[in-house]
Amino acid sequence: MAVYTEVTDEALRAFLADYALGELLAFRGIAEGVENSNYALKTAAGDFILTLYEKRVDPRELPWFLALMEHLAARGIGCPLPVKATDGLALRSLAGRPAAICTFLPGLWPRRVRPEHCAPLGGALARLHLAGADFAEMRPNGLGPEAWGPLLERCRPGGDAVQPGLVAELDAALAGILAAWPATDTLPLGQIHADLFPDNVFFLDGADGRPCVSGLIDFYFACTDLLAYDIAVCLNAWCFEADGSYNVTRAHALLAAYQRLRPLSAAERAALPVLCRGAAMRFLLTRLYDWTATPAGALVTRKDPLEYLRKLRFFARAEGPASLGL
Repeated sequence: MAVYTEVTDEALRAFLADYALGELLAFRGIAEGVENSNYALKTAAGDFILTLYEKRVDPRELPWFLALMEHLAARGIGCPLPVKATDGLALRSLAGRPAAICTFLPGLWPRRVRPEHCAPLGGALARLHLAGADFAEMRPNGLGPEAWGPLLERCRPGGDAVQPGLVAELDAALAGILAAWPATDTLPLGQIHADLFPDNVFFLDGADGRPCVSGLIDFYFACTDLLAYDIAVCLNAWCFEADGSYNVTRAHALLAAYQRLRPLSAAERAALPVLCRGAAMRFLLTRLYDWTATPAGALVTRKDPLEYLRKLRFFARAEGPASLGL
């Protein structure tokens, strides 16, 4: 469920009075996503998405996210374009929450990932990285390596209730990851999505019947970080089967398509295994924290952290970049 804040008809009409979008024709909640309240909005001007940003999003960072989306859309990236009101501002307030309207993107996200999805994804990720190269304003990754130790400490009291011995295993794994983590000045740095899971990528069938990326959404974890770390996030999110096995065919398709547009440096290739371990650790820890610390009724959808423990173990056993699909 992703409608945490209800919007009345009266409040919506008053809100839309500040936009040049014409008559309101339809309005409904969207029951997908876990962070914010999302509504499908149809007016005389077309289809849009209205987002109310909930308490887990820092309102001070919203201008950066919206500016990044505007920058990427202007360079041909299929991402939501923030719609500005008549006063020139895209970020406003509705029902006591920061709110913004963005353009609607056609397409469906893949419920079952196939290799045919992974090549278009790799190309789309490379284009995103290239398009963001001249977006000068930086946003540190609030869920990067510096955050993992403190996050593990917050999970420590309840971690072993999820699986006996889990905290000790994560202590050892995190120490190894941090010891091998590349410095930010040794690999290419830029604007990354940092959360490009299948439900954040829309596809349509192309003229040849193969899936093509029609849109990338949910930029609210985007940040300035190692470009190859974004690839590692995608390998975690897209390249495992339901039984936990790594699908190297998917990974190869993703990596090959990415490198056709932005070839990886030798240093990036060498760092990819530890970046994959780090990405697994990041999602394991945020899931573990939500699993152990979220009270009943909170605005968070809990997900199984042990899925990412299995991925972390795989990447810890991986024998170099070739075993990951390079």
